[in-house]
Amino acid sequence: MSDATWMPFVQQCADAGLQVDTNVAMAQRTTYGVGGSAAVVVVVHSESDAVALSKVVEQCQVENIVVVGRGSNVLVSDEGFNGVVVLLGAVSPDSAVGVDGDVVQAGGSALMPVLARRSVGAGRGGLEWCVGIPGTVGGAVRMNAGGHGAEMVDNLIDARVVSLKSGNVCVVSNADLGLHFRGSALSQHHVVLSARFQTTNITPEEGTATINSVVAWRREHQPGGRNAGSVFVNPAQGDGSAGALIDAAELRGYSRGGASVSEKHANFIQANEHATAADVVAVMGDVQQKVFEVHGIMLRSEVALVGFDARIAEQFSDPRHSALEQNDARAHLSKLLGDIDE
Repeated sequence: MSDATWMPFVQQCADAGLQVDTNVAMAQRTTYGVGGSAAVVVVVHSESDAVALSKVVEQCQVENIVVVGRGSNVLVSDEGFNGVVVLLGAVSPDSAVGVDGDVVQAGGSALMPVLARRSVGAGRGGLEWCVGIPGTVGGAVRMNAGGHGAEMVDNLIDARVVSLKSGNVCVVSNADLGLHFRGSALSQHHVVLSARFQTTNITPEEGTATINSVVAWRREHQPGGRNAGSVFVNPAQGDGSAGALIDAAELRGYSRGGASVSEKHANFIQANEHATAADVVAVMGDVQQKVFEVHGIMLRSEVALVGFDARIAEQFSDPRHSALEQNDARAHLSKLLGDIDE
């Protein structure tokens, strides 16, 4: 669609008081720093913004929509995305982290390191590992993010979710979110507004020591720079980590164009200042093929691919959970949020 085609949608967003823009360079909105432009970008700062956006989406019958959050686990194609990208605002009343007894609540736009540090500061334990996860709480819930032997499903009680399709807001339990390894039943038109976590009692000193240990490990073993974190999902238990498999295939440092497998951690693909999204995908494909040739294991990506051909997206999707299982979980969640009829 051209800019003119999107103008009715953009105008209605503006009339609803939403922060909206067109032809937005996504390279500036993702940690990879590559990719083309999005036709429309809407920044959601609150629950009321999300509900207002859902009404415009329904009125304009928009189907092509993706929630990106802060762009820390996303790769946008060089051709861009002919649809609506939803970003979570950096300053938001829904980004606060609060403590009520042994329960910690965080807004969907709260940064994971902030969740970890504020929980520890309040004497609450169990979320220290979150300090090493880039991005937001909402994105972490959607991906069931994890690290250092823990993941979101371990502590998550429930999440407050709004559907951009129905406009309904619902508190969804851990079980109903369909959480699995690096994924959930949440669709691209679902926005996580906030989440609640069960925690344990610790001293701030104990928690700070754990956080410092996580940070030190990350600095020693993982690269900085332009990347999206771990690219490939670890294969089934017993097959070793994705990084170890890539390393054993002697791909550390392998490059194409401006993208390369990190010398520091083989499951990170770095993008230099001249890289394109095509370079990153090319390295991903070569790594996937080589690991399959060497180990007989087909690696799948945990990075969200936006604006790419369906064939490419399918190549890197994670098939470990059956289509039936995923469809059942998504259908159940959609019923809870009023996306489909009972």
